[in-house]
Amino acid sequence: MEFALPTRLYDGYIFDLDGTVYLSNKLLPGAKETIETLRAEKRAIAFVSNNPTRSRQTTADKLTGLGIPTGIGQVINSTNVLVNYLLKQVPGAVVFPIGEQPLHDELAEAGFVISDDAGAIDFVIASFDRTFVYHKLQIAFNAIRAGARFIATNADRYCPVAGGGEPDAASIIAAIEACTETSVEIIVGKPSMIMAQTALEMLGVEAANCMMTGDRLATDILMGKQAGMATTLTLTGATTPERLLASDVEPDFVIERLSQILPA
Repeated sequence: MEFALPTRLYDGYIFDLDGTVYLSNKLLPGAKETIETLRAEKRAIAFVSNNPTRSRQTTADKLTGLGIPTGIGQVINSTNVLVNYLLKQVPGAVVFPIGEQPLHDELAEAGFVISDDAGAIDFVIASFDRTFVYHKLQIAFNAIRAGARFIATNADRYCPVAGGGEPDAASIIAAIEACTETSVEIIVGKPSMIMAQTALEMLGVEAANCMMTGDRLATDILMGKQAGMATTLTLTGATTPERLLASDVEPDFVIERLSQILPA
């Protein structure tokens, strides 16, 4: 099965992480060399992740430890996009985050009040939460019925890890929607244009001169296409050739290893 490969370099590159640059705690083949080559060519690079269970600093440290030196200013995740969105809309709001500690920490540091008092909550925030229990669902149910708004960091169905995957934020969103009969209002992670614009502003490039590379059609590729970027799907993560052929989302390019984004 043959797919089109990129034929030129772009001014900016946005890379997904899980399933694209690394899988669990191991770099994927060609990732280090590809990033080094693009940096040597003075191309702007941003790493973008929907995973809200790690802070941007933790992600930067992980990349650095794996051999790709990275500063926090080159990393965007759904947590910091959500925090910045709320700061622009409702600074100081009372929130109930269903998520892990990094999400709680960033919200608190930004001045939001974290509460489990259903009557006081302004926003219920659904996120990737491996500590999810029924009590959290009950609070969300009560808060939304009392008038709280319902938003989410991301809507990934699962997070790819070595040997399989972990149920992601989509499962939390579905549970809340099912019991409250209320649809999530805003999801800031990929494929949201909120995240796309954040990344483009970080890079300082126009969408037409930027490439989005990732392993998921419904998040990475869809976001890139909607934003007007060139899109490259890598078959190193969640998407198989069979799923690609069955999808309505069509990337511009398809690669089997990250080094193939570099023109031959």
